[in-house]
Amino acid sequence: MESKILEGTTTIGLTCSDGIVLATDKRASFGGFIASKEAKKSFKLNEYVAATVAGSVGDAESLMRLMQAEARLYEMNNGHNMSPDAVAVLLSNILQGNKIFPYLVQLIIAGYSKGEAKLYTLDPIGGLIEEKMASTGSGSPMAYGVLELEYSKDKTVQENIPVALRALEAALRRDSHTGDGMELVTISGKGFKRYEAEEVKELAGTALKK
Repeated sequence: MESKILEGTTTIGLTCSDGIVLATDKRASFGGFIASKEAKKSFKLNEYVAATVAGSVGDAESLMRLMQAEARLYEMNNGHNMSPDAVAVLLSNILQGNKIFPYLVQLIIAGYSKGEAKLYTLDPIGGLIEEKMASTGSGSPMAYGVLELEYSKDKTVQENIPVALRALEAALRRDSHTGDGMELVTISGKGFKRYEAEEVKELAGTALKK
């Protein structure tokens, strides 16, 4: 099943005053069949840049392996991390160069560099748009309904975590292709952090009480 198309998902990326928040669900579906309840949809590219994926699992994982390798090579050759801008542009060029046989993916690239949070969305043929907030996948219309009301780029990471989790919960409740829990990642001046399942459960419980 892993090489088939991931028809539905919900991923969320938010820029904050002091970093980035990324949230995703864990369900991989193929038509009406739930192919996996533990699908990984957020990837660390370096200590200050990460990505979320929606679309073909095989295509997404191949791209993430490629970008992780490129980021490591860049760091070895230059002595510092690849910036989120550079990662996004390189990935856009890779996608554009394969537009005859495109990668069937929709991506969010986000990172924190020189005290600034940056976030980009990419389509399958390399369309690159800088955003302050973004959501991808079949559950994104429900997520945007919450984000439009509650999100602010001036909020801190800790203030926007509940916003992201409430937006993801809205998708979990109404989109049948979104489900099976939440993943949460943050990037700040301290670097990349992936939250443990129990931490996410506790944060979501608090966020949903409000």
